[in-house]
Amino acid sequence: MAFAGDVHFEDYLAPLARDPQGLAGLRSTLGAADLSVVNLETAITERGTKIGKEFHFRAPASALVTVQNAGVDAVSMANNHGVDYGPVGLQDTLAAKRTSPIPVVGIGADEAEAYAPAVLSAKGLKVAVFGASEVFEMTLARYSAGPGKGGIASAAPVTRLRQAVAAAHRKYDVVVVFLHWGLDYQKCPDNLSAETAQALAEAGADIIVGGHSHRVNGAGWLGRSYVAYGLGNFVWWRSHEPDSRSGVLTLSLDVRRAKARADDGHSLVRRASWTPMLIGADGIPRRPSTADSSRLMGLWKQANACTGLESSPS
Repeated sequence: MAFAGDVHFEDYLAPLARDPQGLAGLRSTLGAADLSVVNLETAITERGTKIGKEFHFRAPASALVTVQNAGVDAVSMANNHGVDYGPVGLQDTLAAKRTSPIPVVGIGADEAEAYAPAVLSAKGLKVAVFGASEVFEMTLARYSAGPGKGGIASAAPVTRLRQAVAAAHRKYDVVVVFLHWGLDYQKCPDNLSAETAQALAEAGADIIVGGHSHRVNGAGWLGRSYVAYGLGNFVWWRSHEPDSRSGVLTLSLDVRRAKARADDGHSLVRRASWTPMLIGADGIPRRPSTADSSRLMGLWKQANACTGLESSPS
């Protein structure tokens, strides 16, 4: 499985959302895995009213085709820009979700839909993918999904998400949670993120990844779970370091153990690799020069040091 960070189509990236092959160059990195997931950090609407934040992101429904053609198999929209254009924008986003060529998780017409996983298939495995946010700001406060209320899945508190993960752990072979968490521009995980990771690991999540900080943070094993605290920006409108530091996280799973549903305390994730990338002036990430790749890999390893996570699986 491959994971990457925040994707939007704002400002000069807008033409990419209407070009079905605008991100096709990412197939050789992000799209090379059996399954790939990213955070889609934008409302899917061309209507609505801005909700009064500093930044508002939106894109047409065609953006979902562009993302699919990058090799992406599912996206999370549980983030602080998923409802940037209010109730009308949310209505359009949910309509786009219903007709999307790939599953959209972490947002719904009510809490049952927002907390429901996408179930992906690869190599005989059923993989449940959740999306949720615990970024404390306007979207979470006003547009968290609830009974009969549309919005994003909230991980604050983590109780509702933890219950959904535990149920999925009993039903599916692999459970993935894609979170929007942490603090802007942080280099290390905050205490809340660490507590959330622990709670979801105890509930049975095999993979816990996410972003929001606009920085590449560390990753590693937390018991039987693999955790990545910050995947950075990915398709983004800022192309200068450190905002442009990006990459693809690829995790190799033990298919035989997953099929056996072995609950022996050993991680299904047997190997993790980071492909460093830099976002170019066109907003698209690419593999950099050998020297930059080596430098960025060093920063990735350095970031791992403050996570408290293990560097190898149990």
